[in-house]
Amino acid sequence: MTLEAILAALHLLAILTFVVFLSSQAALCRIEWLNAAVVERLARLDVIYAVAAVLMIASGIARVVWGVKGPSWYMSQPLFHLKMTLVVAMAVLSFWPSIAFRRWRRDLRATGALPQAPEVARVRRLVMVQSHVLPVVAIIAVFWTRGW
Repeated sequence: MTLEAILAALHLLAILTFVVFLSSQAALCRIEWLNAAVVERLARLDVIYAVAAVLMIASGIARVVWGVKGPSWYMSQPLFHLKMTLVVAMAVLSFWPSIAFRRWRRDLRATGALPQAPEVARVRRLVMVQSHVLPVVAIIAVFWTRGW
């Protein structure tokens, strides 16, 4: 039971860190707030966001493999598969903002230029899609862990 508690705590900590840094990106990625400091901050936030995502996935896999319920229980749950599909979709969506944040920082350092409004809007839209999918993932997790 101690291992289960540790794995659950690590997973929850990774999820909360992920939420904080995704929310920070969503808050800062707006054309009306964008300046040199925000571009630098978005690139730094994205690195922490990516680390939190990796830790969230790794701790989730650890719970599946070494948790009390065992892999066969998780794999037999349709909602678990739906949740994992949404997590993978969020991961795929996160590549474009990550690439954009790094490119914005590189361009800013090279030329001093900030990104154009249409590009910021496109990147913000992808960040917001992730931000809106995340609560759905949480709701699904609550239902399937309670046997629904």
